[in-house]
Amino acid sequence: MATSLETTFSREWLRRGALACALWPLSLLFRGLAALRRGLYAVGVSHAERLPVPVVVVGNIFIGGTGKTPLTIWLVDALRAAGFRPGVVSRGFGSKDAAPREVSAGSTPAEVGDEPVLIAARSGCPVFVGRARAAAGKALLAAHPEVNVIVTDDGLQHYALVRDVEIVLFDGRGAGNGWTLPAGPLREAPSRKRDFTVVNAPELPAQLCADVAPSGVQAGSPWQMRLAGDVAERLTERSERMTLAELAQRTEARVAAAAGIGNPGRFFAMLRSAGLKPQELPLPDHHDFKDRPFAKIEADFILVTEKDAVKCWQIEELRNDPRIWVVPVSARIDAALADQIVEKLRGRTPA
Repeated sequence: MATSLETTFSREWLRRGALACALWPLSLLFRGLAALRRGLYAVGVSHAERLPVPVVVVGNIFIGGTGKTPLTIWLVDALRAAGFRPGVVSRGFGSKDAAPREVSAGSTPAEVGDEPVLIAARSGCPVFVGRARAAAGKALLAAHPEVNVIVTDDGLQHYALVRDVEIVLFDGRGAGNGWTLPAGPLREAPSRKRDFTVVNAPELPAQLCADVAPSGVQAGSPWQMRLAGDVAERLTERSERMTLAELAQRTEARVAAAAGIGNPGRFFAMLRSAGLKPQELPLPDHHDFKDRPFAKIEADFILVTEKDAVKCWQIEELRNDPRIWVVPVSARIDAALADQIVEKLRGRTPA
């Protein structure tokens, strides 16, 4: 039932149909409340805390996944290459503990969330989770005083933490029908101010750019992000690798693909572009895999995202399933974006 309702809204939010129009008055109320909340922080009625190091927020206004985790990992690598010593703060979706907590090598997705586990493993930098981003940031700095810039994975609407750079990420769905919740998919209006706009899409047509960065936005033209992934690694032994092109040539192999991310279609489209025609299994974002979704799938290879792999690894049956292969992806963005972000940060503190 929940999945069916989610599918209905996801479809309606891409157009201005009867359901969206019926909910439009409520979206005006939602938009007004969101603007009021942000305004209270802007004028100092609600308290926002500034950390002693600059903060970069990677977030979205489109509800659901747009690719924030790959962008966060790319940004951490870019900042490190520029001489910074970055740390990451995240809400930690599904985390059992509201208090700040460090993500360690032994942390599980149930304890700290799936995305923080992945970020820590891929980036190699300190990662803390916590419902209050400022408290998590302070805990990170206390434990790792060498850190001189903090990247927050999500948290665009968490105004209690002062930020120096805001990056708003969209994907190929753009701004949907352009309306805020519940009539549309947006948490805030597309005209929301920000420092940079990034679009995770294989192409960047003019209309998409206009939708995500309307004329009132002063952040300049959107930057394009592409997700590249051309290799699969066996979950039981990640050193065993095979290119997606090689798998596509094995025409006799039965291939399935599963994705418990905000936009599963993006993962499936990437696999199709590599020449694969997998049986597709879209799952809810942050799916925990406790329902054993692969038990009845007849396939020789089951391709999953890295975000899903960290949860599959926690379940013995899946951890030992030789059919499961992980497809790591990396963000590809013009290096000039990193240069501009670094330029803004150097105005606050030396690298």
